[in-house]
Amino acid sequence: MKGKVFIVGAGIGGVEFLTVRARDLISVAEVIISDALVDRTLLDLAPEKCDRIIAGKRGGQESVKQAEINQMLVEYCLKGKRVVRLKSGDPWIFGRSLPEILALQEANCEWEVVAGISSAIAAPMLAGIPLTEVDASSCFAVMTGHDLDRLPWEAIAQIPTLVILMGTNNLARLLAKLQGGKSADTPMAIVRWCGRVEQQVWTGTLADIQSKLPDGSLSPAVIVIGEVVKFHEQLSMQGERSLENFEQSPEKENFALQGKTILVTRSAGQASQFTDLLIGLGAKVIEMPTLAILPPTSWEMLDRAIADLANYDWLILTSANAVESFFGRLQKSGQDSRALYSLKVAVVGRKTAEVLANYGITPDLVPVDFIADSLIDAFLTGNHVLTGKRLLFPRVESGGREILVEQLQQHGAVVEAIAAYESGCPEAIDPLALEAIQNQDLDAIAFASSKTVRHFCLLLDRVASRETWQSWLASVKIASIGPQTSSTCHELLGRVDCEAEEYTLDGLAEAIAKKLKT
Repeated sequence: MKGKVFIVGAGIGGVEFLTVRARDLISVAEVIISDALVDRTLLDLAPEKCDRIIAGKRGGQESVKQAEINQMLVEYCLKGKRVVRLKSGDPWIFGRSLPEILALQEANCEWEVVAGISSAIAAPMLAGIPLTEVDASSCFAVMTGHDLDRLPWEAIAQIPTLVILMGTNNLARLLAKLQGGKSADTPMAIVRWCGRVEQQVWTGTLADIQSKLPDGSLSPAVIVIGEVVKFHEQLSMQGERSLENFEQSPEKENFALQGKTILVTRSAGQASQFTDLLIGLGAKVIEMPTLAILPPTSWEMLDRAIADLANYDWLILTSANAVESFFGRLQKSGQDSRALYSLKVAVVGRKTAEVLANYGITPDLVPVDFIADSLIDAFLTGNHVLTGKRLLFPRVESGGREILVEQLQQHGAVVEAIAAYESGCPEAIDPLALEAIQNQDLDAIAFASSKTVRHFCLLLDRVASRETWQSWLASVKIASIGPQTSSTCHELLGRVDCEAEEYTLDGLAEAIAKKLKT
């Protein structure tokens, strides 16, 4: 089967800035190799089994070498995979696409480039700055601020409007170069995180812009220089009036987390229902994968149980991962949901039941409280006999609910707890998440399981001392989905600021909104 690599422009933010072609390719990708600046919500458009690889490429931070990226593209393509190489903005505008294409050509791999919306065009537009205007700007130039000595500054100074990408780290030198040919009172603007909730715009002149900027990194940002910057205040007023109307409208109540930034710990490569929920409440969400869902050490015991399904009385499923792993292995054996005709199914949690419904099965038992430890009460209050009953319990290989197994056994059940998957810790912390933690740009961190708490701490232990990274969290609210997760938070983080009343993702979002409102 012949593979193909699609070098795709991801635009400047979420799905609303994607081309239809880009969205369609992501939705059928088998492998995505993404730059660090790409909005993580775009990765959730991909199929669940798609391999997602973050390839770095952020200035001043450790990133995957270009040669390694080239090799990955070639190897996956030669394996017959449909590969999406996702690049922020447009692939042809400082996107380093040519080395990748040359490597693909040399290996006789098929490739295609898909255009995206570049921040060079979008940032000025979203800041109310027209790049061309009859009297003020007959043309504009786009350049990078990385290697300033290579540029012809005398000629550049004659161009009415300049757009500079990746220039804030060299801002002082850049201003000195420009003032050699442009007037010190030439207007300029810096647009940070264009197209996102946290977009900011600073305006000034070549002479005074530095005095108007906050301390710290401004990256990622676009610099616009020229007389057209004067239109910013006038052309952005409509947007400001719209915001004022929103602030005064009753609809604001639907955006309880407007302006808040939430860090969501989650499984790497899994679509995040919780992220969508928080965004719907107006929050900015930063995702930090803390769980890598892996196969168990061996499939032998689960395969043996699947071959013997007719002799079980109950199937116990306590997570969406358990559902997906079990049914994936069931299908691998050549069977489908009909193989469960003689079993009753018990699940813990609404999400688990929703995933189970994808396989055409409605559970026979769901505890009122969405925690595994309440399952035993549900059996007893529902007058379900456990004595002598054989229960199949596919679960995580390590750290899987021993108390539940013991309680079921104490009531006479024969429980076979079998490894169906493993949840390991990712090798490294997501760079965007680390930056937000270090800069203390978070309002809350949400934990939906004890293991996400443990892996969160382990990942931070790899980059700083425990005392150092705990100081980064001093003003951040710690939110937990339920009692077990809260216990782990107290053990490792020393506190819990809010706990969901209903042990669901909806309940967790509600708890965060209530806490941040006070």
